[in-house]
Amino acid sequence: MYFVLFFIFAGLCVAGALNLLLQRHPINSALSLIVVMTSLAVLYLLLGAEFLAAAQVIVYSGAIMVLFTFVIMLLNAGEEERTLGTSQMAYFVGVPGVAALLGLLTYVFLSETTALGGSRLGDAIVTTSDLSRVLFRDLLLPFEVTSVLILIAILGAVALARKEPAANTPAPSTKALAPGAAAVRGVAVLAQKESER
Repeated sequence: MYFVLFFIFAGLCVAGALNLLLQRHPINSALSLIVVMTSLAVLYLLLGAEFLAAAQVIVYSGAIMVLFTFVIMLLNAGEEERTLGTSQMAYFVGVPGVAALLGLLTYVFLSETTALGGSRLGDAIVTTSDLSRVLFRDLLLPFEVTSVLILIAILGAVALARKEPAANTPAPSTKALAPGAAAVRGVAVLAQKESER
C-alpha cells in the first residue's frame, strides 16, 4: 500500500513540477507549486515524519505560497512574451545532454551501491514536544530573526511594486469634498480644458 501511495504522490509531485515549468502565467505556476509542496508533505507522512508533513503543509503550502501569490498579484505580472527566435542549439544539445547525464547518474547509483553506503533511521526518534522545546527555547533568537527577515522582504516587495505618479500629473487634493462639490469641481476642470483648446 505504501508503494502505491508513494508512486501516486511522487508522480503528482513530478507532474506538478513539470507543469510549473511549462505554464506561461505566473499564477498557474504558483498553483502548480502548491501541488508539489502538498505532494511532498504526503511523502514525508509516508516516511513517518508527521511533524515535518504538518510543517510542510502549514508553512510552505499555506503561508509561503500565499505570500508568493500575493507578490505575483502585487507585481501584476501578466502574460509572458515569447521571443521570436528559439535556440535550435538547446534542442540539439540540451535534450541529449540531459539524457546522457541521467543515464550516467543511473549507472553510477545502480552499480556502486556498496561503495556509496546506506543510511537508516536512528532508534531515537525525536518527538514533537522535544522538537518544539529546542525550536522555541534554545533556538528562539534565530527563529525570531528569520520572521523579521521575512517581514522585511514583504515590505521590500511592496516598496518595489509601488508605482510613482507621473511628473506632469497633478497631485490629488488632500481635503475631502462633498459629492456635489466634487461634481462642480470636475465640471470646472473640464470647462477649463475645453477653453484651452
